[in-house]
Amino acid sequence: MRGFLILDFGSQYTQVIARRLRDLGFYSEISSFDISIDQIKEKNPYGIILSGGPQSVYDPTSPSRKVAELEKIAPLLGICYGFQLMVHQGGGKVESSTFREYGRKDLNWKKSFRGCDLIQKVWMSHGDVATLIPPSFNILAETSHHPAVIQSKRMLGVQFHPEVFHTEKGEEIFKEFAEMCEAHPEWDVESMLSEISSFVRTQVRPNEKVLCALSGGVDSTVVATLLHKILKPDQLHCVFVDTGLLRENEAEEVMKTYAALKLPVVKVDASEIFINALEGVTDPERKRKVIGQLFIEVFDSKVKELNLEFTWLAQGTLYPDVIESVSVNGTSVTIKSHHNVGGLPAKMNLKVLEPVRFLFKDEVRKIGAELEVPLPILNRHPFPGPGLAIRILGEVNQKKINLMRKADQVFIDYLKEKNLYQEIWQAFCVLLPVQSVGVQGDSRTYDAVLALRAVTSRDGMTADWYDFDPAHLREVSTRITNQVKGINRVTYDITSKPPATIEWE
Repeated sequence: MRGFLILDFGSQYTQVIARRLRDLGFYSEISSFDISIDQIKEKNPYGIILSGGPQSVYDPTSPSRKVAELEKIAPLLGICYGFQLMVHQGGGKVESSTFREYGRKDLNWKKSFRGCDLIQKVWMSHGDVATLIPPSFNILAETSHHPAVIQSKRMLGVQFHPEVFHTEKGEEIFKEFAEMCEAHPEWDVESMLSEISSFVRTQVRPNEKVLCALSGGVDSTVVATLLHKILKPDQLHCVFVDTGLLRENEAEEVMKTYAALKLPVVKVDASEIFINALEGVTDPERKRKVIGQLFIEVFDSKVKELNLEFTWLAQGTLYPDVIESVSVNGTSVTIKSHHNVGGLPAKMNLKVLEPVRFLFKDEVRKIGAELEVPLPILNRHPFPGPGLAIRILGEVNQKKINLMRKADQVFIDYLKEKNLYQEIWQAFCVLLPVQSVGVQGDSRTYDAVLALRAVTSRDGMTADWYDFDPAHLREVSTRITNQVKGINRVTYDITSKPPATIEWE
């Protein structure tokens, strides 16, 4: 299928560009920035997009390629670093700025652009700026500090991220570029399902068996349902591991859900193994790797117990997990490893099958809806693979887990009671490794401090903290300190992503 080609120069948002285009109905794929010209010509893209990246175009060691050479093949859209590459190679000038721009900023259009307001809120993340624009470009918009949108006959450049959810009307940039490229929308949920089915059938031979790791969340449930429909009945076997790091009553509830979905699932209670292994572990990266290693070991043990010859271990890994763990196609910076990505041990007895590895949460939900997965599962907030282990800062033990479970249940129940749950992308508690002095029942206490986190997002790549009415924060704080013995102070995290990640660890 003909579509758009995105050249990855190392941006944390590269895959978001691809999915924004898919939202608009255009097939898109990502390749490393140094893919050969012959390979690009073979793909015959409608247009080529140059992604952002963490480096400076004037640094001789930074990733680069000839923009003029690419322009001969197809129109170009340059985003952030890609914008600067166009300017730098076109005879303009890019310099380090004394005023670094991160987060939401005002963009000032010189004239009306595709229905956008003349002053538009956009998401920026850069330290370099264009101080001189090549004569072949027209400046369409600026910030208070520098040119931010430029256009020529075959090139469009933006010094912000139109792909992220928090840029207002960012899709208009992609629509403008699609019109420049005379592209036709052909990508939809049915096409996505077809691609995944083709991928699975190409990877898994008819005589091979697949062991599917189920967590109770949206991603693994959709993956299991997909595989249940794609593979022969005797090929798929699902295993749900109770790590002891799940939320209140979660293990029992998810098993009931799997039974309703008629998935072939067995449960493994490995809670004691996981909690014992985490004793004395305080570093978040170490926690993730310990959990990742145990996760695989438990599955190996289950394989022997079932006395079946499995070839594949299926997981519900999503792209936000991947992009924060490893450099996928470009030179992106590792933010943190994930238990089912960078945290996997080097040697495994099973090959990993990740059918939705390059999809985002809302895309997986669309696929799940097409497969008639129940809404209570599809609408659940994301929950990390390592579970409560990375929401308990510092050492993990059973006492802290019990404390977290009770606090989390109070918080989530409150959000559902007040019809706030579906307005929020993800909400959870974080148990801090400190204690504070308090007074309860006319007595002095020296108890745990709890942080609340609630964010809005579309794909998890960027996020804003949810702006609660103060009355809600007051009420939920009162409920937690009254109902959860051992917590005497509650705080609320008001940090966006970036600069923070959504989870604390």
